[in-house]
Amino acid sequence: MEMAIVVRWRRTVEALAEAAEAAGRDPATVRLVAVSKRHPAAAVAALHAVGQTVFGENYVQEARAKMAALPPSIAWHLVGHLQTNKVRQAVGAFAVIHTVDSVRLAHALQEEARRQDCVQSILVQVNLAREEQKSGVLEEDLPVLVETVLAAPNLAWQGLMLMPPFFDDPQRARPYFARLRQLRDHLEARWGVRLPELSMGMSGDFAAAIAEGATLVRIGTRIFGERS
Repeated sequence: MEMAIVVRWRRTVEALAEAAEAAGRDPATVRLVAVSKRHPAAAVAALHAVGQTVFGENYVQEARAKMAALPPSIAWHLVGHLQTNKVRQAVGAFAVIHTVDSVRLAHALQEEARRQDCVQSILVQVNLAREEQKSGVLEEDLPVLVETVLAAPNLAWQGLMLMPPFFDDPQRARPYFARLRQLRDHLEARWGVRLPELSMGMSGDFAAAIAEGATLVRIGTRIFGERS
């Protein structure tokens, strides 16, 4: 009999595929980031054993402890806010950092990646709803951050990330997902870059996010259960 966590993971993978097909998209264009923060390494190992390869963590030190205990074939994504004093531990450890939201952080990441002689993949987090309690660059401040990132030879900018306001009705989040996609398209055209990734959608609103173009969907509770 399969573990409950594996059953929930399988159901989630199926639900993502169904949402993609309903939106007229190839399910292969949507990747699941299983957000394992505050869950044990054993839970990550159980899902990795059945085929989940990408895991998201919010805290650098917690993630580094799991990295040391688990196979190197896992791709770790940082999906929580990154403080500049944790940059040294984050660069090179995470396949993608989703939450670059300031010129200061971009400079710190570039300097550390240069020091390590590596290229760090990043996403730029945008705060479209202007929520004070959430991280993310405001839309009007985006051009300066974009110029900083594009001038950084050791940063590989892959796309945008969003945490919309919480709504009981996930369809109310859909305009934010649509706006992020439009913003991505505008940035590609203005700066002549390709930004393939849109990190948006979580346990409650992933179908709406996928309908609007999400490529990385961050799901934790639906798979792992409530956090301790």
